[in-house]
Amino acid sequence: MAGKIPDLHATVRAGTGKGAARQARRDGLVPGVVYGGGADPITVNLPFNALLKRLKEGRFLSTLFNLKVEGESDVRVICRSVQRDVVKDLPTHVDFMRLRQNSKVNLFIPVEFTDEAESPGIKRGGVLTVVRQEIELIVTASDIPEKVEVSLAGLDINDHISISMVKLPKGAKPTITRDFTIASISAPSGLSSGDEDDAEGEGEEAEAEE
Repeated sequence: MAGKIPDLHATVRAGTGKGAARQARRDGLVPGVVYGGGADPITVNLPFNALLKRLKEGRFLSTLFNLKVEGESDVRVICRSVQRDVVKDLPTHVDFMRLRQNSKVNLFIPVEFTDEAESPGIKRGGVLTVVRQEIELIVTASDIPEKVEVSLAGLDINDHISISMVKLPKGAKPTITRDFTIASISAPSGLSSGDEDDAEGEGEEAEAEE
């Protein structure tokens, strides 16, 4: 299960329709609606500045949130739509969908690389080149992994790690069907595999001459 699901704070919006939504915006709030999960929809308001900060952090549409609405039980939600002002590009309305325990959701899960000490390539000065810091996975709402661990054990210079080589958390699968690269081990700066072969060859010739 993920370490901590970020909170979003909201209040129930009194009244419905365009009039109530306009008043909310004048009060520094962003109107929204929460639907799905086998319960009736509710209209809410979110603080503009807090929402804007979350949007600027990125991945807003693929992040699971714990929605805390005054007078309501906390509920896990994922944003399905953010409407923006066509001129200022600022949020004017948000739609959230409730998630049940068995709901499937697409989320970006961070990657953690382990066992560097057991990588021959790293020991020889190779550089770990990370292609994906996160992997988008289809996961169950009740069993969201905190991270995906990728072992570097046994990997040498010019080896790469693809998604098919990674043991994913139980019940999770990537959203991309092709076998994509997550990271690779590159030769140190100024040294290629060809240079290494040449150096080894020169050493062997010198030994033969002796």
